[in-house]
Amino acid sequence: IQHVLAEPSAQLSAVVDPTPVGETIAKEAGVKWFPGFADMIAADRPDGIIVATPNPAHVQNGLEAVEAGIPALIEKPIADDIASGEKLIAAAEAKGVPLLTGHHRRHNPMMQKAKEIIESGKLGRVLVVNAMFWLFKPDDYFDISWRRERGAGPVFLNLIHDVDNLRYLFGDVAAVQARESNA
Repeated sequence: IQHVLAEPSAQLSAVVDPTPVGETIAKEAGVKWFPGFADMIAADRPDGIIVATPNPAHVQNGLEAVEAGIPALIEKPIADDIASGEKLIAAAEAKGVPLLTGHHRRHNPMMQKAKEIIESGKLGRVLVVNAMFWLFKPDDYFDISWRRERGAGPVFLNLIHDVDNLRYLFGDVAAVQARESNA
C-alpha cells in the first residue's frame, strides 16, 4: 500500500480486507475500506485492482474483477492449479479484460542490466543456462499459515520468480533438467 501511495501515477482508492487490521490500514491511508471484494466493486469502480490476497483467493478475486470488467494485477501465482488459472485467463480473454501477474523481480536493476547485456550480443548466442538464485527469507516469513499450506512453500512462493526471470532474459523455456537430494 505504501508503494501505491508513493507512486505519483497511481491513486489508492480503497482497501479490501475482512479484518479490523484492513479497516485500520484504510483509515491510516485515508481511503475507503470494504470488508469484501464484491462490496468494493459495487460501491467504488476503480480503474484497476491489485489482488494481493493469499494464493487460494487469487482466482476468485480475479474472476470478480473480470466479471466487473476491471483490469487486475494479480500477485503470483495467479492460481493454485493449472485448470483454475486457465479458467481465469479464458474468462479475461472472453471479456477483453487485461490481467497482469505480479512478477516484480524482472524490474530489479540487476535483472535490467543482465537483460541489457544479453540483448546487446556481447555474450554471443546463449545456448544453455544453468541458474541458481539464493535469497534469504527469515523464518518469520513462513509464520503466516497460508505460506506453509498446500499450494505454498518455496516452489510456489519463490521458484516462480526464477522461472519468470529466466523467461524474461532468454524467452520461453525449451527444456528443463532437475536433480533432487535430501542428503
